[in-house]
Amino acid sequence: MPQIPHLRNIALILLALTAVVLLINANRSENAEQSATRTYYIAAEEVLWDYAPSYPINPMHKTEFGDDQKVFVEGNGKDRIGHRCYKAHFVEYSDASFSRVKPRPQEWEHLGILGPVIRANVGDTIKVVYRNNTKGMMTSVHPHGVFYLKNSEGTHYEDGTGAEDKKDDIIAPGAGYTYSWEVPERAGPGPSDPNSIVWLYHSHADETMDTNTGLVGPIIISSKGALDKNNTLKGVDREFIVLFTVFDENKSFYLDRNIQQFAPQARNAKDDEAFQESNLKHSMNGYIYDNLPGLKMKTGENIRWYQLALGTEVDLHTPHWHGNTLLSGGHRIDVVNLLPATHATLDMKADNPGIWMYHCHVNDHIEAGMMGHYEVESNH
Repeated sequence: MPQIPHLRNIALILLALTAVVLLINANRSENAEQSATRTYYIAAEEVLWDYAPSYPINPMHKTEFGDDQKVFVEGNGKDRIGHRCYKAHFVEYSDASFSRVKPRPQEWEHLGILGPVIRANVGDTIKVVYRNNTKGMMTSVHPHGVFYLKNSEGTHYEDGTGAEDKKDDIIAPGAGYTYSWEVPERAGPGPSDPNSIVWLYHSHADETMDTNTGLVGPIIISSKGALDKNNTLKGVDREFIVLFTVFDENKSFYLDRNIQQFAPQARNAKDDEAFQESNLKHSMNGYIYDNLPGLKMKTGENIRWYQLALGTEVDLHTPHWHGNTLLSGGHRIDVVNLLPATHATLDMKADNPGIWMYHCHVNDHIEAGMMGHYEVESNH
């Protein structure tokens, strides 16, 4: 009889150990279900881009562009390239055959020149099956934020690695490469962040030239469990991604081609300051002077805004939303500060219907076209 309590203790210990094992296995199973390898088929391709499809009308005022604005949009067929020029951008395909472009959903209409959204959860692996479809331009794909080994850095410089780790650095025209990036906890939202944050990816074979040419896109990383079964972010009704940058067409890979086709008399004018100024496109997703489409929402909706920037010392941007306010790291704002290669994630509860100006608040940038609008439709 004295042994019975002892046996009971052993039984309780065994039950406790069994419960711990079951809990560990359940957690492992949950993590396994939440983790995935997400594959994207992306190509760099040439495009005849239009910074101001509304030309000669300025949509912000419904009037023709004035003389100061024409500096950045008017091509005279002689010594100014104007609002249309050749660029390169990242394009998403349906599979590794690269035979069918994956249609861009209407919700991403506003992305403009930006490449496809690369989305993943913490714990996932991202694979980018990449092809360089440009003619003559060396390219690559380099990510911010996520974890990568030397063979998936996508950056050309002398880093002491061997041939196997250099294949990703520069992808020649017609060639391809598969990049693999991990998404650890430190790539995802931090303690003061919402359940998703944004990073950049861009070509880094010649970073200054490549990004000015247009090879840039967004990465959205969500917390574990933040995406529902339809791969939609929980608690968010709409997402908008906007890159504020001054695309310097003087440093584009296609400068000579653009001069030859659109401004043949400017062949000897590359050092002319007026010509250079006309090629500085103060853009939002590659659009200037209120040509950015698709920023529409309804009152009561939860809106996630991802803000990005690239460029030089002039790319100090202050996106400002008229009419509504946002939360950034728990702080209430209507203007956010961006430096080159920085990112910001903000939340808006749209409560004020109307068509509202949305622009960089740097005066010189406003005058050069870094302005747009968003529209809040009343739900009542």
